[in-house]
Amino acid sequence: MKTIGLIGGMSWESTAEYYRLLNECTRERLGGLHSARCVLYSVDFAEIEQLQVQGRWAEAGEVLAAAAQALEAAGADMVLICTNTMHKVADRVEAAVSIPLLHLADATAAAVRTSGLHRVGLLGTAFTMEQEFYRGRLEAAGLDVRVPDADGRRLVHQVIYEELCLGIVRQESRAAYQQVIADLVATGAEGIILGCTEIELLIGPEDSPVPVFPTARLHAAAAVQAALSGPSAIRATHRM
Repeated sequence: MKTIGLIGGMSWESTAEYYRLLNECTRERLGGLHSARCVLYSVDFAEIEQLQVQGRWAEAGEVLAAAAQALEAAGADMVLICTNTMHKVADRVEAAVSIPLLHLADATAAAVRTSGLHRVGLLGTAFTMEQEFYRGRLEAAGLDVRVPDADGRRLVHQVIYEELCLGIVRQESRAAYQQVIADLVATGAEGIILGCTEIELLIGPEDSPVPVFPTARLHAAAAVQAALSGPSAIRATHRM
């Protein structure tokens, strides 16, 4: 099995889920006591969040690029950025290393296409829902992407940063997200992308009338598939 490099800590709540998912996927594939070969570089999210708010994306990219280089030096055969939002600097991270970066949006788009769906609602941080770096990549893969209205986007973003990233899971917020999902379905969404890795702490398949696509789980599964299939599979996943 190849070694999976994880750039995590954004937030550590979802990074812990990545570790669990990677190991569960590996055990499902190999059985017994098998677990994932992985290396984790966990950043201080408080520093990254400030760079996000201030629009200092180039500096944030430098931090993550240095993390990717450290992972490569530690023996990683591929890199995962364990957050949707920070894929805004994926190109900077990818350019800093010679090993492939497995893009989270690519793994998600592949899962949606495999399901046979086309029109999807996207939940995530305001950066992910409103900016081109993520939506555009999904649309380039052939998806029709819809996001909540302004009030819905504000609510989804606030719950992520003020609750989920702090490990707070509230029933009231789950109900509010369910209403946002219902509104997206009413506009024609056939599925819902949980486009922030923390959302999976709050929303599951039972909370949506249409299929949900949990991005951390899909990303982890794609990484295990690549790690078990050899270098050619890693390159193929990277190109999706």
